[in-house]
Amino acid sequence: MTPAPSRRLFLGAAASVPLALTLGAPAAHAADSAYVMAYFTESTSLGLGTDYGLHLAVSTDGLRWMPLNQNNPVVTPTEGAGGLRDPFILRKQDGTFVVLATDLKGTDWSYNSQYIHVWNSADLRTFTGYHRLRLHDMTTHSWAPEAFWDAGRGRYGILYSSVNSSGHNVIMVNYTTDFVTVSAPQVFFDPGYDVIDGNLTVGVNGVNYLYFKKDQTLVGARSTTLAPGSFTPFSTGVAHGGTEAPTVVKSLTSGTWYLWGDTYTPNGVFYAWQSTDLAAGTWTALDQRLYTQPVNSKHCGIQPITSTVYDNLVAKWGAPAWNRLKSYNYPGRYVRHANYVARIDTYPFDLYTDAQWKLVPGLADGSGVSFQSVNHPTRYLRHYNYEVRLDVNDGSSTFAADATFHRTAGLADANWSSFRSYNNPTRYLRHTDYVLRVDPVSTATDRQDATFHVGY
Repeated sequence: MTPAPSRRLFLGAAASVPLALTLGAPAAHAADSAYVMAYFTESTSLGLGTDYGLHLAVSTDGLRWMPLNQNNPVVTPTEGAGGLRDPFILRKQDGTFVVLATDLKGTDWSYNSQYIHVWNSADLRTFTGYHRLRLHDMTTHSWAPEAFWDAGRGRYGILYSSVNSSGHNVIMVNYTTDFVTVSAPQVFFDPGYDVIDGNLTVGVNGVNYLYFKKDQTLVGARSTTLAPGSFTPFSTGVAHGGTEAPTVVKSLTSGTWYLWGDTYTPNGVFYAWQSTDLAAGTWTALDQRLYTQPVNSKHCGIQPITSTVYDNLVAKWGAPAWNRLKSYNYPGRYVRHANYVARIDTYPFDLYTDAQWKLVPGLADGSGVSFQSVNHPTRYLRHYNYEVRLDVNDGSSTFAADATFHRTAGLADANWSSFRSYNNPTRYLRHTDYVLRVDPVSTATDRQDATFHVGY
């Protein structure tokens, strides 16, 4: 959540109102084998690709994400601002889910909602019991709600960012058993300076970890209890530019932890760090080759799920009908067309649909592949004088041959892909000075230039 300047407002006690914090890494069940991500979308121009409904993506490794429902929302708020930011999914003690989100549509930071959006769901395919839950009674915001189970209290804590008598943003907490009625808000974490976007990881070797945004940086605090006021900052901050919305996720297959952060320009970019020891409080940047965020995604919440939930989500909402191609040696760049020239550019960019492709059976050979543009569906990538451009299919055999490639194991990494020209079989699709060509490949640099990840 990108904040407006702090408002000098007092957040007093309020009867039966919750406070929301983000629970960063929910406890995994033994059968968990995948993850679901909740997010909203913003494009660079706040135009095409911007949507303030609940979006879902799934992943089997927690790193490479597949958006569901063609990256369209699965449900949209109908009350309050009529939109959401900062969605969060919690699996409750009974195995069902609750979804929380900020009541805000767009970037009007002066909109002060005392409420958060709430949905219940048995399986994340249907959403019931939609309502707004009031957190406090003062004229200030309720940002980035998340929840956690407090076993000692036998209740859920709801954490969120708001302004109290200190005059700066703090992390607040309210307690609830049903996400319908809540206790009065308390200050959960106030280190004496502005903090937002709390993300809580409960019970790691007897310690609880709270990550938050401070001065455009992600910082951690810890406590051996879940008592409000007990957390003390300890970690080395990490950032990639201005970074917010920390989300801590545990690998389901190793001892590795991942810390996700979101740059807070519209259509921000996710970056990830890794650690094998939360107690150390230090993080190492993760190679961007290893992870891919959903298109236009902002401020995510991640929850482990079972293979059954994963399969049912894909069956319900469907896989994307398009792909994106990530460059191997410039993993922040994706294959796109610009003025009908094929190139690799740094994500994000407008129009984001310039980088979406349908990989269809090869026009000249069905065992090959052709790249059909999503936003110009009469056009395909083809080479002409070895330069690759986006041209209208004229139906000729020459065009079909120029637009057909054979997908092979990646020349720089066999887990990735390379694309050999159909009618110039000694040449491969590669980038040179960020522009795509079909060229012979001989050096290590050539092989890297000709290697791509086909994902979403």
